Amino acid sequence: MSARVQRLSDFVANQIAAGEVVERPASIVKELVENSLDAEATRVRIDVEQAGVRRIRVVDDGGGIHPDDLRLAVARHATSKIASADDLARVHSYGFRGEALASAASVAKLAITTRHADAPNGWRLAVAGGEEQGCKPAAHPIGTTVEVTDLFYNTPARRKFLKTERTELMHVQEAVRRIALAHPAVGFELAAGSRSLDGLAAGDTFERRVRSLLGADFADESLAVDEAGGEMRLWGAVGLPTHSDGRAMRQHFFVNGRPVRDRVAAHAVRQAYRDVMFHGRHPVFALFLELPAALVDVNVHPTKDEVRFRRSRDVHDFVFGKLARALREVRPQGRPVPTATAEAEPFRPQLAVGPGRADTSHYARPFDHAAARPQNLARLFQQQSPPEEVRDGDPPVPPLGFAIAQLHGIYVLAENAEGLVIVDMHAAHERITYERLKAQLDQGDVPRQRLLVPVALEVGAAAADFIDDAGDALEAVGVVMERAGPAAATVREVPALLADGDIAALARDLVADLADFGTSTLTRERQERLLSGAACHGSVRANRALTVPEMNALLRDMERTPNAGQCNHGRPTFVVQPITALDRLFLRGQ
Repeated sequence: MSARVQRLSDFVANQIAAGEVVERPASIVKELVENSLDAEATRVRIDVEQAGVRRIRVVDDGGGIHPDDLRLAVARHATSKIASADDLARVHSYGFRGEALASAASVAKLAITTRHADAPNGWRLAVAGGEEQGCKPAAHPIGTTVEVTDLFYNTPARRKFLKTERTELMHVQEAVRRIALAHPAVGFELAAGSRSLDGLAAGDTFERRVRSLLGADFADESLAVDEAGGEMRLWGAVGLPTHSDGRAMRQHFFVNGRPVRDRVAAHAVRQAYRDVMFHGRHPVFALFLELPAALVDVNVHPTKDEVRFRRSRDVHDFVFGKLARALREVRPQGRPVPTATAEAEPFRPQLAVGPGRADTSHYARPFDHAAARPQNLARLFQQQSPPEEVRDGDPPVPPLGFAIAQLHGIYVLAENAEGLVIVDMHAAHERITYERLKAQLDQGDVPRQRLLVPVALEVGAAAADFIDDAGDALEAVGVVMERAGPAAATVREVPALLADGDIAALARDLVADLADFGTSTLTRERQERLLSGAACHGSVRANRALTVPEMNALLRDMERTPNAGQCNHGRPTFVVQPITALDRLFLRGQ
């Protein structure tokens, strides 16, 4: 028996609406701080007690609320940010839905004390459970103070879903830090009771704010990005492949200054790092995407932390392309290594002609492992003549320097202007070989192979409809697929490198990628995986003795190779020990 339709009471309706906005104390902190920024505050202070459950207090020096608007400010769907439906297509403020204060007032006790810039004095409004408790004049400087106390006092069941105080406080701090990262010019203070958690001065630069919030290690091992194309701009800082995280926690993405979590952008960033990130690790970044407000819909969810792009494929390709290009020139410790100053023969084992200079033999001799026995060390060092001084007419020392010796048949030791360079010769040669194979793959269209027996598969009605419209996109990545029924498809051609793989799984994953992100690099990834394996097996192995010319040829090839800082599996290919670090090891100058 079905129940009759009835109108919910205002209290129940407000509780339902508040449940979408107020998930935990951090949700209220985020909304209140964003209101302060919309009011053009230059300083914001946040005080919380019991991780915000007992009390949240946000004080700002913004423009304040006009006395005539104070009661309206806590009414649902009342806002000063937009006036018509057309304004939703070009929202530039953080708030615009008119739900934050009303939601907080329905699940907690709320007090607003404010003074408008044009008002002679301040006013205080108190609300509890959605009911006004009084509105009267109050002393207050220009700006606004919002206090939220006894969160979920009227819905105690909601409190049971909160985590520990430590966890909730961590979410509060993370919410403040994400906003502070996007507004270095604004000062922020966060305190938990008598304990100060964050103190960020007004007028910071982005670089100083990154160092304060993401740590000095990230600031020192990150790459500045600032790329533009068409109507979009991508800027910020991305961690080097050698600076990664075991969890995807330190990833901050902003769209027009708004912190968001977006699947399209996250996928694009992962793809940009796929060739250089060690397995199981996640990149660290703070990236800002700017584009016309009309091209992004921020009215997707009441929390406003999700967006929808009008042209998601363009956004994906832009973020992926710009990041991938920036990362291609990255080396460990952020050293972009330019092309060597002189032409050199490519690295090949048993190379006869020395690279770089006409004669590099006076820089080093091949390392003699037999001579390295203790009784022969003195004779060995006598044979190793020191490098000659570089004369003014000599070409500059290349970024990776000149080879000195080979260590245990695994590492190449070289000397550059900074100090000692240590190269993992297999990892380095693996990357060089891999990039050459990829370059060959890029020369022309993707080679395809027609299947002798086409592969038929069930894909579902929605996917079959999509295949009808995505034929060109599928063919562009080397797959010829056509609809074969209401919920079926047939694969007739695939990339030649993948012809022996699981074609049905490839086709399903490819269609899912195109449907979700508007683009796919799936076939390219699988082709590159095969090339990576071939490069690994075809590269010089450990315990292979190299001559000095061969070692120098390897160094010169590394300087010309994209992504040379990491092997195909994300391991570093070389490290540099500056002479100052070596001096510290031996206490020189102390």
